Amino acid sequence: MKFDSKTVTAPGYDRGQVSYGIVHIGVGNFHRAHMEYYTDSLIRSDSTQSGWGICGAMLRAEDEYVYRALKSQDGLYTLTVCGRDGIDRAQVIGSLVDLLWAKENPDDIIERIASPEVSIVSMTITEGGYNIDKKSGEFMVDVPEIARDIAREGKPVTVFGFLAEGLRRRRENGAGRLTILSCDNLQHNGDTARNAFISFFRCQDPDLASWVEQNVTFPNSMVDRITPATRGDDLKRLDSRNGSDDKVPVFCEDFIQWVIEDRFAAGRPAWERVGVEFTDDVTAYENMKLSLLNASHTLLSYPSFLTGYRKVDEAMSDADIAALVNDFMNIDVTPYVPAPPATDLDLYKKTLIERFRNHSVSDQIARLCFDGISKFPVYIVPNLRKMIADGHDTIRLSFLIAAYRHYLKYNTDDNGETFEISEPAMSGEDRLLIASEDPHVFLSLSAFGGVFDTLPERFVNDYDTMVDLILHNGVRTALKKVTEKR
Repeated sequence: MKFDSKTVTAPGYDRGQVSYGIVHIGVGNFHRAHMEYYTDSLIRSDSTQSGWGICGAMLRAEDEYVYRALKSQDGLYTLTVCGRDGIDRAQVIGSLVDLLWAKENPDDIIERIASPEVSIVSMTITEGGYNIDKKSGEFMVDVPEIARDIAREGKPVTVFGFLAEGLRRRRENGAGRLTILSCDNLQHNGDTARNAFISFFRCQDPDLASWVEQNVTFPNSMVDRITPATRGDDLKRLDSRNGSDDKVPVFCEDFIQWVIEDRFAAGRPAWERVGVEFTDDVTAYENMKLSLLNASHTLLSYPSFLTGYRKVDEAMSDADIAALVNDFMNIDVTPYVPAPPATDLDLYKKTLIERFRNHSVSDQIARLCFDGISKFPVYIVPNLRKMIADGHDTIRLSFLIAAYRHYLKYNTDDNGETFEISEPAMSGEDRLLIASEDPHVFLSLSAFGGVFDTLPERFVNDYDTMVDLILHNGVRTALKKVTEKR
């Protein structure tokens, strides 16, 4: 891969001396802007950390393009960090030292997980990838691919099947203890991963489950860096800016944060040297981030998209949308978010607004709308339950859920533009609820986890008003009614 050394910083270390100590499942843009970035920075600064290179494992058929592109570039790619000051800084990331694709040779992935050289298996498999029922919190064993892997019918196809085969070989070859590190946006993501994987192992191989409980740790972590999808026009822009011919460049904001519980079973990189925070309990950090950043992203996504906006920074220049987000953060969320140690919550919220308005990043609203079925239970419902119990004003969340219903049901924005929705976790039952003409039926959607089972009167009155306004007068009219109540 070529690049302009005047504008792009090279790794500056001998990649031939870097070996993998980590297998990462799910080599998407966020992973390449976050964990790879931290690990590359660490190896740049300290050659003694060169045993912590990353082997990327890709499991899905749709990963083929990125897999082959990265393979052709020896795992190298450009990362452009877009500053809120308008200055972009680019570098070549060198910490991805090997790549495997399940459709090409699944056994290689299993062997890497079983390798004594590997101490950490990390993953970004999305919020919905853990296969947990939203209402019961139980692992869903009746999903066809899961059932197939539980029965060990041929090569594994799910992340659970691959981990089971790899850990089984690891137990047999005496490779030792391991850490499974979730890097997904979930409250207590390590606890969720532990619940999901051990539930699967118990169904498939109870002896393996017992071994994992004694030999594998699942630290909770909080991850944060806004990283848009790279579209065709972005690729041309980034390659032109960087003088590169990168097939899969990544761009992201300048803000970055990673807080991890320091519970590693077999050692870890010294990530703290490059800004990663280690703690005994990540709860306050993840609650702050999920309740403020992620929930605000969800809040602004559907109303902004239906109003006609397609970029976050453009939407945040709209006074009504900015007021909606500010009021949500300050009135609805702050009472339920204790600040983590040494954290100025007002400064954190101010920084969030600056990040949302970053014109250089210009994140796609469609990315925020993606997979709402999986996001609502994580970002919105936990605080909504508390608000309803406390009798708190729920007008902004009533408006959001009415907008979400309109987005899913009518697929048309205020300007008459139609669009396709992308909800990979949506069930057949959810589709029937969306199709109903009774807006109260929509409140039984799996995304809401039964929070509306008792139909709280204050919420429902506001929701009915918002549904009617959006349908007959458009989202903009409903939005103005919400912001008028300030």
